[in-house]
Amino acid sequence: MATTARAEPARGLASRLFATRKLTLDLAAPLSDADSTIQPFPDASPAKWHLAHTTWFFETFVLRDHLPGYRPFDERYAFLFNSYYEAEGPRHARPRRGMLSRPTLDEVRAYRAHVDEALERALPQLPADPLALVDLGINHEQQHQELLLTDILATFAENPLEPAYAELPPPVCFAVEPISWHRGREGIVEIGAPADGFAFDSERPRHRVFLSAHQIASRRVTNSDWREFIEDGGYRMPALWLSEGWDWVRREGIAAPLYWCDDGTEFSLGGRREVDWAAPVAHVSYFEADAFARWAGARLPTEAEWEDFAASADPVIGNQLDQAGAVVPRPGGGVLGDVWEWTQSAFSAFPGFAPAGGAIGEYNGKFMCGQFVLKGASCATPRGHSRASYRNFFPPHARWQFTGLRLARDA
Repeated sequence: MATTARAEPARGLASRLFATRKLTLDLAAPLSDADSTIQPFPDASPAKWHLAHTTWFFETFVLRDHLPGYRPFDERYAFLFNSYYEAEGPRHARPRRGMLSRPTLDEVRAYRAHVDEALERALPQLPADPLALVDLGINHEQQHQELLLTDILATFAENPLEPAYAELPPPVCFAVEPISWHRGREGIVEIGAPADGFAFDSERPRHRVFLSAHQIASRRVTNSDWREFIEDGGYRMPALWLSEGWDWVRREGIAAPLYWCDDGTEFSLGGRREVDWAAPVAHVSYFEADAFARWAGARLPTEAEWEDFAASADPVIGNQLDQAGAVVPRPGGGVLGDVWEWTQSAFSAFPGFAPAGGAIGEYNGKFMCGQFVLKGASCATPRGHSRASYRNFFPPHARWQFTGLRLARDA
């Protein structure tokens, strides 16, 4: 479980909680009931489900478990909006979330309002442990805010009308800087979140690792770089690809980043637009990132190399989510923001990791198999949510998120 050494005062926590809750509603405001019901593929979820699941989280782990006499808004919602918590009992199958035409979007909004009112009344009387769960719930909802945007992008991309979620300005002409290389530290360094302050359980405990001589790129790989990879036949060279990745490329007919079109445009949350060639490439899988790195005569950084590289970077600087609206990677950003960056490291437990007891302990640990770590943040990550120790993770074929890469090499 993610905890703090001492929970912050309820007043400050309440301010962050309801600002987060409002942003989620604002993100969903442009959507119709139909928009919010569609599930474009099993790994994505309908917007309506995101709105309800984040509410179920607070209702279950804070109100039900710590507010005597609380009565659920609707007993049936636990089955509909539990995600993967086995300890909470049976649930609606993930691939069939798009079949939930009821409750309606308005009914889900009413559910949110009911739970928010109960939280507002309860916060002043909650002790430290449930207040820490509120903090976890805030960070959990911020994760779903990013997922809501990327899932809506995937949903609208399936529509031949190519609807826009919101307006985006056209790309601005921006020169691509040549890659320079920073020599990373060698020897024993520490990674992972410190003991105080919020962090997800998978970020702890902080521990020592050994770094060999290496260099890490000054900037991320851009769309222009990726165009060169395509023009050089990168998607047609089996020697560049891991065996499973090459099978995936051939089976799925992969020939460019997700949402790219053959005419130099891409589909975005702002509808069809010209590709910004100076911006970081996005919507590429681990398989693609690994193949590109090999084509470029480099490799992906390890999680430890990346984290040590970014340790002194200000996590609130960069192109990240500040308010509801369309987002897109842009040129010239900070270390964190624009796109999540693939590493070559598997998502696994740090030495000494132990999940919390009960359902909350299922938050991260059960997914430590078949996933790779991504570091940083994206243009859809709520500002203030990320940090150098943050461990995002996805399977190697996933690319509907804002995922890109930064190169590394041995020194």
